[in-house]
Order: sequence, then C-alpha cells, then structure tokens
Amino acid sequence: MCGIVGYIGKRNISKVLLESLQRLEYRGYDSSGIATLDNNDLYLCRETGCLENLAATLAEYPVKGNVGIGHTRWATHGEPSKVNAHPHTDCENNLVLVHNGIIENYAELRNKLKKNNHKFRSNTDSEIIVHIIEDYLKKGAKNLEEAVICTLMDLKGAYAIAALNKNEPEKMVAAKNGSSLILGIGKNEIFVASDASAVIPYTRQIVFLEDYQIAIIEQGKFNVINLNGNNVAYNVSLVDWDIDSAQKDGYAHFMLKEIHAQPKMLKKILSEKFNSDNFSLKLSEFSKIKKYSADINQIVIQACGTSFHAGMVGKFIFEYFVNLHTDIEISSEIKYKHFIYSKKSLIISITQSGETADTLIALRQLRRKGLRTISLCNVVGSTIARESDAVFYIHAGPEIGVASTKAYTAQLFALYSIGIFLGTLKRIIKKSLKSSLIKELTFIPSLMHKVLASEQQIAACAKKYAKYNDFFYLARGINYANALEGALKLKEVAYVHASAYPAGEIKHGPITLVCKELICVCIVTESSTYEKMLFNLEEIKARHGRVIAIATEGNQEIKNYADDVIYIPYVQEIFSPLLVALPLQIFAYYVALARGCNVDKPRNLAKSVTVE
Repeated sequence: MCGIVGYIGKRNISKVLLESLQRLEYRGYDSSGIATLDNNDLYLCRETGCLENLAATLAEYPVKGNVGIGHTRWATHGEPSKVNAHPHTDCENNLVLVHNGIIENYAELRNKLKKNNHKFRSNTDSEIIVHIIEDYLKKGAKNLEEAVICTLMDLKGAYAIAALNKNEPEKMVAAKNGSSLILGIGKNEIFVASDASAVIPYTRQIVFLEDYQIAIIEQGKFNVINLNGNNVAYNVSLVDWDIDSAQKDGYAHFMLKEIHAQPKMLKKILSEKFNSDNFSLKLSEFSKIKKYSADINQIVIQACGTSFHAGMVGKFIFEYFVNLHTDIEISSEIKYKHFIYSKKSLIISITQSGETADTLIALRQLRRKGLRTISLCNVVGSTIARESDAVFYIHAGPEIGVASTKAYTAQLFALYSIGIFLGTLKRIIKKSLKSSLIKELTFIPSLMHKVLASEQQIAACAKKYAKYNDFFYLARGINYANALEGALKLKEVAYVHASAYPAGEIKHGPITLVCKELICVCIVTESSTYEKMLFNLEEIKARHGRVIAIATEGNQEIKNYADDVIYIPYVQEIFSPLLVALPLQIFAYYVALARGCNVDKPRNLAKSVTVE
C-alpha cells in the first residue's frame, strides 16, 4: 500500500518527486525517500515519518539530476525505520529501486541471495528485488531491462517497481503485476506513479500499464514490452480530473472538506445520470450494464471496508427495487469459500480506488468461473475498472482523506441509480414510480445542506463525549450498514473502540457491556423499525448507558429516550442512508479533533489497500 513515483525530464527533480509523493501520501506515510542520478552519481535520501521530514532533509542536503524515483511507505515487512525506507540499493550501490506490493517468496529468495554473499541492510521483502537484478547483471544481462525481466520471472506476488542503474544514467525501467502503475506523458518528459493523481499537475496524458508489462523510459521517449521482450501496444488516455479537488480550499482537513463536498458532488452526479426535466434516466449512462444484466436471477456484491458497508445498503436497494435475491460478500473471504453462484448471477464489485487487492483477486476468481461483472469505481482507468465486463463510475472526484466520506455516499448514489435502472428493466418499477423515486433523489443534495448546517451542534456533542473510550452504534434495517460505517469512522480517525450491532441483537450478549461509561449512538430515524428502536433505547437507559440519537427532524418524543439528539430532515426510509451518513462522519471528525488525532493521516492506515 505504498506510493511510488519516477521522473525523467528537465524540471527540478526534488520538487517534482516531492510534490508527486505528497499526492500519494494517502497510500502510506510511515517513511519516505528519493533517489536521483546525475551522470554516474547516485544520490539517496530517506527519512522516517511524514513527508515533511524528507522535505526538510532535502532542503538542507539537495540532490541533483534529471532522473529520479521516490517512495512513500506503508509498512508490510519490517518496522517503519530509515533502514527499511525505500529506495533500496544493491550491494555496490550501483542499482536503486522502489517497490509497492508484497513478494510472497521473498524468504526463499533472500536465503538464496545470502548464500551468494549478498548483504542486506533492511528487513523488507522489497530489497531482494534490487539484489536479484544485481545478480542477473553480474551473470551477463546486457542491460537493466533484461535484468529486470529475468528478475520478474523469479518473483511471486504483487509488485509495481521503478529501477535505476547508475551505469545507464539516462534510463528508468518500471514494471507491474497486481499493483497499479501508470506513465504520465509530458512534453520531453515522462512520469511514473502508482496512480494518476500524482502527475495531473504536469500532464493529463496517461498510459495505464497492464500486468507483466515493462516500461523502458529514457529522455522524452519510452516503449512498453512484455516478459518476452517484445513491444506491446498501449493506449494514451486523457484523465479529466480537477486539480483543485486535491487542495484543502480553506478547510482544516481534507476529511472536513470532503464531508462538505457531498451535496455539490451528488448534484453533479444527478446532472450526469438523470434528466432533470422529466425525472428520467439518461439511458446512455446505463446502457453499458444492460447487456450484462438483462437475464440475471441473482446479484452478488463484493467489497471491503467502507465499500462493503455501501454494498450492504445495496442489498436492500436491489431487493426492494429489483426484487432479486442479493448477497453481500467480503472480498477477502471469497477466495476461501466454496462459491456456488450460477452463470446468471451478476457480480458487482465496489471499490473507490479500483486497486483494492482483495476485491481485485475476488473479481478475477469470479470471472474465471464465467460470471458477469460490473464494477462501481471512482478512479478512471484503474485495474478493476479495466478488468470488469462493465464499469459504472461514481464520479466522486479525488478523495484525499484516508477515511472515506464522499466516496461512500457517491457509491450509495450509484447503487440507487443502478437499482432504479434494473428495477425498470425488470418491469418491477413502473414509469410513475420511477419518476417519483428520481424526483426524491433530486432533493437529497439540499437536504444534505440542512444536515451540514448542524455541524457546530454535532461538534459540541462530539466534544462532550470525546473523552469516552467505548461506543456502541445501533440501528435496524437499512441503516445497520450506517451503524457499521459510523463505528468504522470513529475507529479510523479517533482511535476509539466502537462496535456496531443490529439493535435487536444487543440482548443476545452485548448488553452486558452497557453502563454509564458506554456511549450508544443510535439511528432512530422515522422508519418501519422506529418503535422497535425505542424499546432498545429503553433497555440501554435502564442500564445507565448514555444515548446519542440520530432522529428525524420534528421528533420531540425521542428526547425522552436520549441524552443528546442530532436531527436530520425527513426522507423516505429507503433513501435515509444518504443523510444518516453525514452526522456520523462529522461526529467522528470532531471526536478525533478533540483527541488530538491526525484526521487526514490516521496511524497504521493507507487509503488504497493494494496488498492482501
């Protein structure tokens, strides 16, 4: 889950590499480093901690050159330390390499290299790659790319690498398998990065490398080859991202900015997916999934983390709108289970980054079984988007905060859109109902603004309870997914223990933990389960638990059951997750702030989980 960058060109090398790494820091920030070549001289600089530490060192000890690579790390093998930071060098400091991924057979390869008198400086799996390249060069590989190809044949696992050889100072070799890697094509300059966000200030011309492809990059030119050394065709794509989306715009943190961006984002999505004049679908936006879903008899959603919670809401949506049995699977578990779905099942993979390793592995496994696949993805051209039969982009824009906020509601919105489309296709939803549903969706952005207007009240509530260390999140029905998501947000950014349960389940064990030190965040909006939720609140209060209720505007009764109430506007129960998500996000943000946590860069986390 690291970020790698590379550059060949005439710009200030330190500035380009540092700025590119800053836009990848969401992928990891345990340590960072860069290496550059200036003629036959190799310059290496590495630091632990956040990228500012590396920038400070480079300001004091500048590097030179027109060729360089950089890395920001999320530790998998070896603790965060300067010696484990990338880039890594070979025994003689002729070669230098950065790597994202996991080498599964690294222990075996490391032992073999030790027997050949290679000296290791780190505890990482990545360092073995540069030593194997060194080995092949000593055995007669004629250049860096040939040595890299031989090395890749020895590796098992996932990798995206960029390597330099000071004996070939005007060249970089990059390769990938299982981890994302792109080339940015500028005027007389080439960029390498884990994803396009790193290079969009410089170029929007992107080449998405495929697995087992190697890019040989020199000043102003490149070519792409396969493991046989043969040239392969590639496409240059135009990435249409707004660079302003990657700036804080006056907000204290990206997370807060992205929470506030949700109404505007959904309004934009509405204009792209729906006709506002007659509340109908823009069929051109949905036609790409039509041929894969016309005769389906079952839907299977697979995802991880926040995307899994969106998928749980999706199960309700599809069973309600489409009248199709829908299963929700945790991606990391699929490869270990006996999968019995039929060829008429439709697989929907949900991922913000499009590079989530567990989701990608599950997708490939399901495609091998002949199942039809659609991905809900935010990143254009990502691996999962390219490998699915069809892709439905959620259009959330770049999300920089590690804890997902706007991507979650964009995923929900996409699921509602697809649900209405499939319900219409299956003739479950009649024309009048379809128009009514779309009309209600068009009100969601303005209702979100009303929730955001309560920010200071939610902030005061968060500050009141920030000192507590144990939380329950309780809900029933469709908002149980939001209970899980709210608890996850609190854990992610505030480092607080939080568990979520369907409210009816607390009497089957968890109620033993209810006491005055336990805070229960309860979703008690107007719904078919409202009365049942009140019984659960009574059970909590009888045992001196403290209750924060998220309730529907105008509900005065709820004050008899809760210590604090956060209100959201009325909306149909089926659409309520879109509004309930916001106060949960805001609450987690302000608890984290009160506890002095780094909101945008939570410890031990990375934005895109690109390793199993």
